[in-house]
Amino acid sequence: MLKNKKILLGVTGSIAAYKAALLIRLLVKEGAVVRVVMTADATQFITPLTLATLSKNPVLTEFVKDQTGEWNNHVELGLWADVMLIAPASANTLAKCANGLCDNLLLATYLSAKCPVFFAPAMDLDMYQHPSTRRNLGLLESYGNRLIRAEHGELASGLVGEGRLAEPEHILKALAAFFAAPTGKLNGRKVLITAGPTNEALDPVRYITNHSTGKMGYAIAEAAAAQGAQVTLISGPVALTTTHPTIHLVRVQSAQEMYEAASQYFPQAEVTILAAAVADYKPAVMADKKIKKSEPTFSLDLVRTVDIAATLGGQKRENQLLVGFALETDNELNNAIGKMQKKNLDLIVLNSLQHEGAGFGHDTNRITLIDRNQQSRAFPLKSKKEVAEDIIDGIIDKLYEKRLDYADAK
Repeated sequence: MLKNKKILLGVTGSIAAYKAALLIRLLVKEGAVVRVVMTADATQFITPLTLATLSKNPVLTEFVKDQTGEWNNHVELGLWADVMLIAPASANTLAKCANGLCDNLLLATYLSAKCPVFFAPAMDLDMYQHPSTRRNLGLLESYGNRLIRAEHGELASGLVGEGRLAEPEHILKALAAFFAAPTGKLNGRKVLITAGPTNEALDPVRYITNHSTGKMGYAIAEAAAAQGAQVTLISGPVALTTTHPTIHLVRVQSAQEMYEAASQYFPQAEVTILAAAVADYKPAVMADKKIKKSEPTFSLDLVRTVDIAATLGGQKRENQLLVGFALETDNELNNAIGKMQKKNLDLIVLNSLQHEGAGFGHDTNRITLIDRNQQSRAFPLKSKKEVAEDIIDGIIDKLYEKRLDYADAK
């Protein structure tokens, strides 16, 4: 899968930089063309000569070659590469990339890159778990970059935990999966999925939310990608992530942010699956300071959030398929059908909180699929992975029907 692929490897100042030598050997062995950009700090851990010898290309560390004035063109490097891989990615480089700082050749190349970018972090476990690092990783993923997660193991500090650079073989596997030609019934189709809850801020400390974990939406994203789809997953604040190479993860917090992200990607999507549990209401005013406990009672004014399903349903084109979810506690079937009709959905997934093991927080779910003709199919309790596959299979069937109907209409 990597034969003749152009890989631009960025190496930063980390003790794990020594693994870059093995990684380059593996890439070259697979037939990839490798060029290397190093930060100045990285050269303290492994020499440019070593990596130049293994890659069979000069290693670049500065904007200008020697004292000749000849420019190492970071724009050209970004245009040349099929993929840019920053491995190891130190906490310092992650922070600078996340916030758009540019004080070396590697950073300038990253900011200019038109190709997909992978980050493989490496640092001590406390640094990796620090809120600022988690924030920076989230920002980088929200920009469309891909993360090859650090692994658990012994670290240079002597501690044992998460933060160890992914083994070169694992990095190679992630790149090979990215370049692998997708196969499946959704091959090449663009699928948009929302997942998780939203947080509606009350003050700088508190917010209104719900019990959604995002497990169902993430499982659907994985099932769609397994069928060859190019997935954009817009996720509310959850403790989940994905490293699937064809899933573009966009993280948001509020209903408004989720609406804005969904509106951005919806026009290009052939299938949109609205699995997120979006708040229906938000505080009318967010206090700029923490609300103090003073009175025996407290009243909160709420206003409606934007109705994402109804808005997208009103914009839906003939060749688009829109799928919604209905979580009900009573009169389930009629409420779900009414929601589907009102919001111009093509298919709705009904959950009932009356069923044990279904709904929020479980690793299982029990659903009923209902289409616009009010034909329904109930499924037994299954794992969310299996439920996701059932949902994707139902969508594939509807795509086929829709394609036939569209062809007949023409």
